[in-house]
Amino acid sequence: MSSPESAPDAGRRSWAPLLAVCAGYFMVILDVTAINVAVPVIGRQLSASLTGIQWITDGYTLVFAGFLLTGGALGDRLGNRRVFCSGVAVFTLSSAACALAPSALFLVAARLVEGLGAALIVPGSLALLQQAYPASAVRSRAFGLWGSMAGIAAAAGPLLGGLLVSTMGWRWVFLINLPVGVACLVLTLRHVARSPRRAARSLDWPAQCAVVAAVALLTAALNEAGRRGWSDPAVLAGVGLAVLAAAAFVVRERLARSPVLPPSLLHSRAMSGGAVIGLLFNFGFYGMVFTASLEFQHQRGFSALGTGLALFPAVAMTMFASVLSGRLSRRTGDRPLVVSGMLLAALGLAGWAAAGADPAYPLLVAPMMAAGFGTSFALTGSTATVMGAAPPAYSGAASALFNTTRQIGSATGVALGGSLLATATDYNTGLRTSMAIGAVAYLAAAGLAWLRVPAKPKGPGPS
Repeated sequence: MSSPESAPDAGRRSWAPLLAVCAGYFMVILDVTAINVAVPVIGRQLSASLTGIQWITDGYTLVFAGFLLTGGALGDRLGNRRVFCSGVAVFTLSSAACALAPSALFLVAARLVEGLGAALIVPGSLALLQQAYPASAVRSRAFGLWGSMAGIAAAAGPLLGGLLVSTMGWRWVFLINLPVGVACLVLTLRHVARSPRRAARSLDWPAQCAVVAAVALLTAALNEAGRRGWSDPAVLAGVGLAVLAAAAFVVRERLARSPVLPPSLLHSRAMSGGAVIGLLFNFGFYGMVFTASLEFQHQRGFSALGTGLALFPAVAMTMFASVLSGRLSRRTGDRPLVVSGMLLAALGLAGWAAAGADPAYPLLVAPMMAAGFGTSFALTGSTATVMGAAPPAYSGAASALFNTTRQIGSATGVALGGSLLATATDYNTGLRTSMAIGAVAYLAAAGLAWLRVPAKPKGPGPS
């Protein structure tokens, strides 16, 4: 077995580590996108309410987002490869449990465990790529291909989910993870070098608990807002407690002798800016996918497969955009790609919001394509920005921070979209309001990228 120090040289000669790592990330993204098509059918068959449907999606995202920093800290402390493989095993076994769920409550519980597995997988995926490909030019290509893998999974998810739900049943949406998980473990153990362990690194459990509490309370409050109303005392209390938990995390990080992320990293303009950009574009994109999925099935009467086909213009563009941005970043730097991607995505969602009540489907194709392309076009640059700002010893924690904010954005986008659909005077008004808010989030991300994303890529190694 090669040593950690030999991994970079091996990474230059082979793309096998990329394929191994991306297999796990592919599984996570495939599960997220496939479930969006399946949840209406699952809700009907398991007699789940709208809030229950949201928890099938957001219960997973809640644990995923809440424990990402834990996963990143464990990776830096115990070795990213070891933690990555553990996450793949947990995710695969919990997917089997999801497939066997006899009730909505059991399914939500299994999805919580699945989210824990994903929280161990995702930070390690970027950290292992950072380890395997230290040269900035090669690393940009690896991040671009990592993003395109996410695009392939995003494109395949709704189609595959719709096909499975329509032909074999929704349980196969989870069973499909089993062969992917086994293949990922085999590839990783054979082709990814062991990662260095830093046993002296503290996990800072008080900070971890504060993050979990903040994410859980915020997501629960947004979910309940759809049923209780935005002014309900329980909803307001949940939001207030989430803010207090987030403040407790910040205070703890300032006082801890071994914080999850050093204050110098949190104060980095590139690190903090890239993390918030990730939150904003996930908010816009996954909020769009969730509300559009409900629109196509509940209002237009599309089947699960028809919904997957209807969403295909949005997710298919992510494949092309990720590869293109990975190639262009070496010439242009990251800032122009992130800014232009966010502006294009904002134009797409604004176009949907302006299309009027109950527009014909062809009028929605271009807005969905713009949102999908723009989001993925910005992903490579924002990923490189965050990872380039972190020293190797904190690569797992930096990856975790970036993906934590992204998943908080996803959870908030889905929860807010569902709440708007439930509380608006009519379904179309709620949908258009959700799209308009998503467009504003994309515009904010574009402005932040102009201020915080470096004009030219930085990092070790030749460019």
